[in-house]
Amino acid sequence: MKTVRISLNSIDKVKTFVNDISQFNYDFDLVSGRYVIDAKSIMGIFSLDLSRPIDLTIHTDGEDLEKILKVIDPYMM
Repeated sequence: MKTVRISLNSIDKVKTFVNDISQFNYDFDLVSGRYVIDAKSIMGIFSLDLSRPIDLTIHTDGEDLEKILKVIDPYMM
């Protein structure tokens, strides 16, 4: 499991982010304050305060972790 800080401050970023992580068969959680939502849920993401950075928890330690980090690099802070 790895946690990184990301920014999803536009509608287009949210759409591309969900499309990018949906290709992986792992769980992804977004944590904002006391809220934890499924990062593959567009509606869930829009329920968060997107003006602030959000913590993304990636639930894998496998070989795909490096691939995932490369895919989400444009969103990381």
